[in-house]
Amino acid sequence: MKNAKSHPEQSIIKVRVLILVYSLLCILTVFFSRNFFAEILEDGNVPDQLNLIVFFTIPVVFLIILGISVFSLIMDFIYRRPGSKFNARLLFYFTLIVIFSITPITLITTTALTEIVRFWQNIDSSSSIKASNSFVADNYSLHLENFENILRQNDFSRFNTAGSRLPQNIASVQIFMFIDGNWAEASFTGDEKFRLLYPPSNENGFPQREMPRDAETIRYIQRPSANINRVISYGLGADFDWGKDVLENQTMHFETIDMLRANIRPLLLYYYIVFFLPTLLMTVIIAISFTRRITHPIVELTEATRRVAEGNFSIQILSRRNDELGLLIRSFNAMVQDLEKSRAALVKSEKISIWQNMAQQLAHEIKNPLTPIKLSAERVLRRWQNEPENIGEILESSMMAIIQETEGLSSLLNEFRTLSKPTEPAKVWTILREQVEEIVHTYSNSYPGVNFNIDYVEAGISIKIDKNRLTQILTNLIINAIDAMNGSGSIEIRTDILKKREVCFCRLSIKDSGKGIKEQETNLVFTPYYTTKEAGTGLGLPIIERIVNDHGGSIWFDTAEGTGTTFYIDLPAELS
Repeated sequence: MKNAKSHPEQSIIKVRVLILVYSLLCILTVFFSRNFFAEILEDGNVPDQLNLIVFFTIPVVFLIILGISVFSLIMDFIYRRPGSKFNARLLFYFTLIVIFSITPITLITTTALTEIVRFWQNIDSSSSIKASNSFVADNYSLHLENFENILRQNDFSRFNTAGSRLPQNIASVQIFMFIDGNWAEASFTGDEKFRLLYPPSNENGFPQREMPRDAETIRYIQRPSANINRVISYGLGADFDWGKDVLENQTMHFETIDMLRANIRPLLLYYYIVFFLPTLLMTVIIAISFTRRITHPIVELTEATRRVAEGNFSIQILSRRNDELGLLIRSFNAMVQDLEKSRAALVKSEKISIWQNMAQQLAHEIKNPLTPIKLSAERVLRRWQNEPENIGEILESSMMAIIQETEGLSSLLNEFRTLSKPTEPAKVWTILREQVEEIVHTYSNSYPGVNFNIDYVEAGISIKIDKNRLTQILTNLIINAIDAMNGSGSIEIRTDILKKREVCFCRLSIKDSGKGIKEQETNLVFTPYYTTKEAGTGLGLPIIERIVNDHGGSIWFDTAEGTGTTFYIDLPAELS
């Protein structure tokens, strides 16, 4: 299709590309599969986020592609585009065949896994875990009770020299003294492997066991005095902590088994999503691609017809067929070309009509001042013919009337020329406040009843504009505001900085306290030759709108009857 002069086929992805993408994603899945299954058997949880992202990449990609395809089919069906019903019927048949093919495999796999889970759930691992933990706790309690009995029955103050005979199960007695701000060993009796570098605690009683410092031992602290710390170590046996660790590891394995029981259904769901769903999705996507290829010429012709209806007469369909459908496409292209020629002729006719209307309006505006010019000239001529000695009485007033009306005609023609054929503005960076101060100073002297407030015009704002055009904008809006207030009231001029699509703009607002604009007139404010003033031309605001647009800005206003009007102008700006 030509506009850009070709249009791509509506198939989402070609079958060969689709199979290539599927193969690459399968390789990626196999690469991460070891971590996937190892993590499941290690902690019994579902895979972590990284593995889930990798394993769900295939179905997610195909789901996105399928979603786009199905959405397009639904839109075709909703708008009743040619070929939509045929596409839906073919897609239904393909999907039905795929479902019939995978249903038996799914049922067999589900049944087998269900029986395995049922057998697994009959294993009472929780009782074994509970008994193991109880055995460890009871054994530790017996050792602790025996240690307490030994502490009560023996005076350990006498075990302060090496070689002393220690009670049974007492591994060592170590005495520390507080010297020069630090604990130092004073004596040690017992097995060297229980020797400590510093006291485990400064409080009487059993300190908390820390590994590997307290491996195979329980310690007790005695404080005979503030500067003496006696550490008594009780041996638990060489296999106590090892056996405890073994039981804890086995307990963790049993807990993993229990977690696998709880997560077997989610894992089964992941299994189906990872291995079965992509095949189903790929088949459906291939089916959609086939149906798209079959109905593509009809859809392309329908799309071209819609664009022509929207006004795009430059579109052309590239026909590759020599059958009846190709003939239809060539006929369509010829029809569009004829329509484009007709539209061009119509646009030309409309332009001529617009200029004729503007010429009639201009002629009407010129005709009005010609009458007083003619009357003044005839008056002078008659006085010259009849009373030449008294011609001075009317000469000055008549000439002034002619000059005034001539200047009005010149101003009208200049405004019409500016509106119809604007010259290229000489844009320079202009400091806005300086220009505002200059113009306001002129009008504040001429209109003492008007209070000008320019306190909110920032001094550091520059706008890129033709200075003469900026003067024209400010002058016209200020004069309109003064006229709306009948020469008495307040005018506030302010600036604000804002951004539009990363471009800095200055918003210039001019607010008056006049009578406002009537609601029925708001849509006509920028219409050429529309005015509510007796001496107005109706070209001032249209010219301002043209100037603002030529400088890449925008203009609009807010108004309320009896309250006043605020004109807003946005122009590109920079801050100094």
